[in-house]
Amino acid sequence: MKRDRNIQSPRHRESAVKPKKALGQHFLTDESVAARIAATLDPWQGLPVLEVGPGMGVLTKYLLAAGHDVKVAEIDSESIEYLRYHFPDLHGRILDADFLKLDLAALYGEGQKFCVIGNYPYNISSQIFFHILEYKDQVTACSGMLQREVAERLAAPEGTKARGILSVLLQAWYDVRYLFTVSENVFNPPPKVKSGVIIMTRNDVTSLGCDERLFKTVVKTTFGQRRKTIRNSVRGLFPAGVPLPDSPLLAMRPEQLSVAQFIELTQLCESLRG
Repeated sequence: MKRDRNIQSPRHRESAVKPKKALGQHFLTDESVAARIAATLDPWQGLPVLEVGPGMGVLTKYLLAAGHDVKVAEIDSESIEYLRYHFPDLHGRILDADFLKLDLAALYGEGQKFCVIGNYPYNISSQIFFHILEYKDQVTACSGMLQREVAERLAAPEGTKARGILSVLLQAWYDVRYLFTVSENVFNPPPKVKSGVIIMTRNDVTSLGCDERLFKTVVKTTFGQRRKTIRNSVRGLFPAGVPLPDSPLLAMRPEQLSVAQFIELTQLCESLRG
């Protein structure tokens, strides 16, 4: 009888998963680092946890050992077979799914709070955090490892060059902290850059006090022309000929503004457009 190529042999499931460049896989080999990352969710012990891209489960096993109610989302079929073989406790909780396409509200139920964690693929890390923002009212905490440059950007305060679109959009709803740096030498294969671990904790903001869609537009527009002053970058948001007020915010550049100042700028835009 002809063997189905999609069915992995038990021997294959026992062997290590081969990292795939197309999926941006760099498997963490340092157990102590994995334990430190998993421990970032200790304060939220009672909440369900969704792990993104578990690979061979180096982080998963510490989450399970800590007693977390874990689901994992993985798109690599080889990794899924490995997890099914080595982690019987995950039976029924391994999602063969692209995290970026997951309806997290449907997965956990509308209103259910949960946490997200992962050793995030570098090539889609920004997209992952934009997706998490869509469920900000349910994602209570999010932690994990990503490229150091991106991790620093997410946590960057106003007045720093690293500050960008995601810095402001995330910090409007989360307290973001950069925790520690991870050497490139503790991965298989080693990436060309260092990694950084962050933790995001949902703040108590329930409303920005402005049009949230316009807020996103203002943030993206200003950082899209970050070398210009705000006055010049936002002109395209208004009908031709509308005079802009003499506000000190308009003389600044986007990386200089706090979240509160971006909200003030959005309110200014609302009044002028109205």
